[in-house]
Amino acid sequence: MKATSPAGPTIEELVSAAHVVSLPMRVRFRGVTHREVLLLQGPAGWSEFSPFLEYGDSEAAPWLRCAIEAGWQGFPAPVRTTVPVNATVPAVPAASVEPVLASFDAAHTVKIKVAEKGQTLHDDVARVAEVRRLLPGAALRVDANAGWTHDQALAGLEALAGFDLQYAEQPVDGIGGLGRLRAEVIRRGLGIRIAADESVRKESDPLAVARAGAADLIIVKAQPLGGIRRALSIVAEAGLPAVVSSALDSSIGIRTGAALAAALPELPYACGLGTVSLLEADVCVDRYEAREGVLDLRTVEADPDLLRRQAAPADRRHWWIDRLRRCARLLGTEPS
Repeated sequence: MKATSPAGPTIEELVSAAHVVSLPMRVRFRGVTHREVLLLQGPAGWSEFSPFLEYGDSEAAPWLRCAIEAGWQGFPAPVRTTVPVNATVPAVPAASVEPVLASFDAAHTVKIKVAEKGQTLHDDVARVAEVRRLLPGAALRVDANAGWTHDQALAGLEALAGFDLQYAEQPVDGIGGLGRLRAEVIRRGLGIRIAADESVRKESDPLAVARAGAADLIIVKAQPLGGIRRALSIVAEAGLPAVVSSALDSSIGIRTGAALAAALPELPYACGLGTVSLLEADVCVDRYEAREGVLDLRTVEADPDLLRRQAAPADRRHWWIDRLRRCARLLGTEPS
C-alpha cells in the first residue's frame, strides 16, 4: 500500500470517511452475535476501528490510532508475501466442532477457546479432544482469555497436557498471575508454553510481561497496540517470539493484521488472522480468508453494496460516530 503524508486527518475528515456496519456471526464468539465495526476510507486505503463495545475511550483510542495509521500513512514494507494462519474454534459443544472447522480452507494449526463462562473443564477437554480426533497432525493451542483462576488454570492445563498443546494463551489475569502460573507449569513439567495476550495489550507498559519472565511468547494485535509500527517496536523490545492475532475483525481489519505479520523479522508461529470465517457476512466481495492455510498480501477494499447492506441502524451509527469523536480528541486530533 502506498504511503501518504504523516499528517493525520481532522475529526470531521474521519467522520466523513466513516462507515458503520453490523456483521452477523456464524456462531456466538466472546458473547457476540453481531460484530459492529467502523470502517474508514483514507487516502492510503481502507482501515478499521473496532474496539469491543465494553471498552472505555482510553482503551479504545489506540485502536483509532491504528486505523489512522493504516488509512492515512499506509503499511510498512513486508519481508514476506504470505502469512500462515490458524483456524479458530469458539467455545462450542464438541458436536459442533466439525462444522466450525469445515468453514476454514485448511487447518494446520487450531486455536480453541476454553474457560467460557457457564461451561466446565469437561466441556473444554471434550472440545479439544474432538479437534485432536479430527486433526491428529495439527498444532493445537488454547485461549482462556484470562478466564481461569490460578488453581483452575493448573487443573485445566494438567487435563489438556496430553493433547500436545503448542501453548496456552492468557490462562489467567495479569502479569503477576501469568508469572506465578508459568513457574508452576515449569515445576510440574507440563511442557506447555504460556502466551501473554491481554497482559500485553491492556497494560500501560506492554513490555512488563517480558521483563517479568511471565510468558514464553506474546500475542500482538495491531489495533489495541496503536498500529503496526508501534507493535513492531514492542516485539523488538520484548525479545520474545510473537504471534499476530485479530480481534474478530472484518476483512479490512484482518488485512492490517496481515501487514503486521508480514513486516515482522521472524514469524515462528501461525497467526490468529483467520476469524473472517466466523462471520456470516463481510464488507468485501472477495473476503480476506486464508487459502490452503495462508493469507496473501493482496489489496482489500470494502464493497459499496455490502456497506449499504450491512449498515448498522441509525442509533448504532450515532453511537460509533460519537465514540470516534471522543477517541480522536484523546489522540490530540484537531478538534471539530
